Amino acid sequence: MPPSPARPLSPSSLPSKLERDYAAFLVANPTYAETNAIDEVRATEFRRLDDQHLVYLDYTGGGLYPVSVIADHAAFLTTHVLGNPHSVNPASALSGSLIERCRAHILSFFNASADEYAVVFTANASHALKLVGEAYPFEPGDQLLLTFDNHNSVNGIREFDRAHGATTTYVPVEPPDLRVDGSGLERLLDELPRTAPGGHHLFAYPAQSNFSGVQHPLEWIAAAQGRGWDVLLDAAAFVPTNRLNLSRVHPDYVALSFYKMFGYPTGIGCLIAKRDALQKLHRPWFSGGTITVASVQSDRHFLAEGAAAFEDGTLDYSNIPAVDAGLTFLEQVGLDLVHERVRCLTGWLLDTLSSLRHPDGARLVTIFGPLSTDERGATIAFSVHDATGTVLSHAAIETSAAQAGIALRTGCFCNPGAGEVALGLPPGELDRCLASGDRMTKDDFGQCLDGGESPGAVRVSLGLASTFADAQAFVTFLRRFLA
Repeated sequence: MPPSPARPLSPSSLPSKLERDYAAFLVANPTYAETNAIDEVRATEFRRLDDQHLVYLDYTGGGLYPVSVIADHAAFLTTHVLGNPHSVNPASALSGSLIERCRAHILSFFNASADEYAVVFTANASHALKLVGEAYPFEPGDQLLLTFDNHNSVNGIREFDRAHGATTTYVPVEPPDLRVDGSGLERLLDELPRTAPGGHHLFAYPAQSNFSGVQHPLEWIAAAQGRGWDVLLDAAAFVPTNRLNLSRVHPDYVALSFYKMFGYPTGIGCLIAKRDALQKLHRPWFSGGTITVASVQSDRHFLAEGAAAFEDGTLDYSNIPAVDAGLTFLEQVGLDLVHERVRCLTGWLLDTLSSLRHPDGARLVTIFGPLSTDERGATIAFSVHDATGTVLSHAAIETSAAQAGIALRTGCFCNPGAGEVALGLPPGELDRCLASGDRMTKDDFGQCLDGGESPGAVRVSLGLASTFADAQAFVTFLRRFLA
């Protein structure tokens, strides 16, 4: 059983090796001590991790909810009456006022002006991205520019662009850090719009990679806009531990999921969009809640203005108040405090994983992405090798970790571009495997490439409730794979 990660770290309670490692960690990372207030948050709000002896290292997959937010929300629901907000009766009016209060809180949390930005509630970040993709006014000659490093929910926008005769272009990432060559990006930003001057061109990229943790420059936003591009920023992996200040950077569209930030509710995200950028979008359909007037006999409809035109059907009005409470919780803990804590832990993990060696000096781990905390987040992807250098099955690593009470993730994390480069998959081999046009499973893909499992990596990620003992427990687990 791994050591309990939620126990406050003190000389009287630590096992000897953990005590020594923690003391050395503090010497190397003195600012970590300034985040000690989070230890109390961990012990109270996330005590279930202690009770279940669970080491949670999958914050990029999903955040953990604090018990106080759940308890307060449950108490709120049992003492109030909420109704469908599309009415003026008391129950509906209360729902409507809480929804608008939450919109205002989201704008405040991200330092966004209500005059410049609107908040569209969605089911998640993927839904927000789809709203932009399906409604963006692509035409023949227009351009969609994507980085290799993108979640599939961003990659999928290329299907909308191609259906309208536009062109998709990808900007590669370069190993080993898996960053984009800035000069190559600038060249494409300059050249591509010349194919359709005055058209509509969309540049989409993640503020932080969900594969490697690389943080791509937010300065790209203004650089692209200055060249006539609209910019869609996928902020889902970035905002749980980093501050996004929309008074300093001004993307046209921002997509995020709230469960990534504070665990609950899992069915609400949002699109934060410039008001003039929303007006550019042309929805391909309408639904309840998105129109002011619709007629069957006249075969006409009129979309509502602003966010309402994109919120299909009835909003999740019973859970949106929990988003408001989750934002308040993060504000009380302090996002900058969370950022510093995970930065220190990430640095220690990067150094320690890189130092793990088999008796003959062969490395145990190959990290995909930057080896320092400069311009990177708290997500680390890697492969594990035996003493001969053979990569161990990532699926087997995940199973073994689960048996040890460690929650992590393996695979390509819905980010095939970064994964293909990191794992060295040659384009010709991929073309050969994917050329059949038949429906393909992951097992089929793995068998085609190398006769084994589908290629992938191991990923650990840190977040709000992470402690040094979590990181230490994971390293202790990995040591069992040393020869």
